Amino acid sequence: MKCWARVLLLAPTPFLAGQTSQIPTPTFVTERNVAVPMRDGVVLRADLLRPTAEGKYPVLVYRTPYGKDAARSEYSTFRRAVERGYALVIEDVRGRYHSDGEFRPYENEGRDGYDTIEWAAAQPWSNGAVGTFGLSYPGAVQWLAAVESPPHLKAMVPAMTFSGPQNFFYAGGTWDMSWIEWIWDNIAPDVRVKKGLPGPRTYDEAVAAWKEEGPRMLRTLPLREVEQLRSVAPYYYDWLRHPPQDPWWGWAELRGKYGRMQASVLNLSAWYDDNYGPEGATTNFAGLLKVRAREKDPRTHLLLGPWVHGVDSTRKANAGERNFAPVAAIEYDEVLLRWMDRYLKGLDNGTDRERPVRYYVMGADEWREADTWPPPAKRTVLQFRRDIGERVGTLIAGPAAAREDFWDFVSDPENPVVNDYDSSGAHDYHKLLGRPDVLTFDSAPLVSDTEVTGPIEARMFASCDCQDFDLWVRLLDVAPDGTAFNLMSPGLDVVRASYRDMKQGRQWPEPGRVYELVLPNLITSNVFLKGHRMRVQVHASFAPNFSRNLQSGKPEATSAEIRRARIRVHFGGKNASEIVLPIVPPAEGEAPNL
Repeated sequence: MKCWARVLLLAPTPFLAGQTSQIPTPTFVTERNVAVPMRDGVVLRADLLRPTAEGKYPVLVYRTPYGKDAARSEYSTFRRAVERGYALVIEDVRGRYHSDGEFRPYENEGRDGYDTIEWAAAQPWSNGAVGTFGLSYPGAVQWLAAVESPPHLKAMVPAMTFSGPQNFFYAGGTWDMSWIEWIWDNIAPDVRVKKGLPGPRTYDEAVAAWKEEGPRMLRTLPLREVEQLRSVAPYYYDWLRHPPQDPWWGWAELRGKYGRMQASVLNLSAWYDDNYGPEGATTNFAGLLKVRAREKDPRTHLLLGPWVHGVDSTRKANAGERNFAPVAAIEYDEVLLRWMDRYLKGLDNGTDRERPVRYYVMGADEWREADTWPPPAKRTVLQFRRDIGERVGTLIAGPAAAREDFWDFVSDPENPVVNDYDSSGAHDYHKLLGRPDVLTFDSAPLVSDTEVTGPIEARMFASCDCQDFDLWVRLLDVAPDGTAFNLMSPGLDVVRASYRDMKQGRQWPEPGRVYELVLPNLITSNVFLKGHRMRVQVHASFAPNFSRNLQSGKPEATSAEIRRARIRVHFGGKNASEIVLPIVPPAEGEAPNL
């Protein structure tokens, strides 16, 4: 389950209006709670850090909803940046902590980010060159500001963030349930302090209260009847009024807007990023390359590592229960500042001459570099087969069987498939093998190491005796001892039948009719070692990560009407379900047969 609260925020300091003060330190000057006016008259407040020596410096802007005071005590980046000759603007976003106005997540960040960047460029200690950085929400604000075209934004390093609302607020048409915990832990305490409301008023108090309140909120139907957020987050209920295809979400859409900005961009993400996955970084990287195709230096790179969500995770060589080689860890501050040195200061440090793509291959435990993403690979189709009388089907490379077949299961939203792990990263899901509502398909033990790197596509043919259903298609790496590790966090591997073609809006399926459901967003880089198996598990729910499909033909936002349903997955003939893997051939020859 997503856990933004645990990776992004220390316990926040109580809200205090504060007065601007100037505090000299041995290495830099600090000004606290400096007023930054927005175009509509609302005043945001920022802390300024700059070298003690008089002069004009390039400026780095960091904007956060989690409290600038907590950020300064948590991250080493600010100190290292100012010691390297940058001025820093560390700002509470609108409506949070020291800043005025009403907080509505993300909706004002484009205009406010633009105004903050241009304000920073005009300060007497600024040389007019501005860069931005940050991860998650502080990464999203960079993109939202960048597509507003601020003229002084020259470089940015948005880490572990989004590309569009359909893989941000929703996933495959299902509602992301982690917004409830994000608001409860991260946002609500400061709101209660400011408005004098009852309830947890610090992060630690909220986390403690979540143990009791959280399960109740996550079980509530309809989703709009989660009353615990009513007074602290009215925008949550606004979100639920807008389905994923609604044009209202246009303010959260980056795709198609890359030509509006000229900044140099280092896109950074992680295979186990439980908030966005690597989809945001890879989509944004590809979008920038397309609009900058004629430039000698497109000024955009892609860095993908084997981490979970958060700056701290990039310094570790594990993700959940899966351990990697020590080289998996990076020095986040140095990666960020090296990019800024090249594209904000203009230093010739070789960054522009390096290959633009760097990614970590799990299993092989090594970094690779490439000129493009994805790297060249052999498109390999695996067919699903059901073995009569067996609990586990097979994955077989080659053409589909001529004879049509199927395998069905009963999905009960009252008893959904449950993710037993509340932490992110790789976990052992071998226990799902015993559930009657989970279909499992295994390859034969691999005769040699087999690398899968890049986008993976599942094309499933399914039907249901119901009005709507979800299909999860999860790829796992199974070791000889039976340990079955997931290769990505939940969210990229689900599709809702009624949203099988998002461009057409919601199309309710007819009971009994077979539909093709395509899942195009699965993505990883993993070597399945010799003797391991590839496993695909298919099921209709994965609670509490994403909303349950009620299977009644009614939206879970407004209805509590649930029905059990029989879902049928089809194989062979004209309804041949398959998964397409990008298999990278070994250096000495073709990819091994599966």
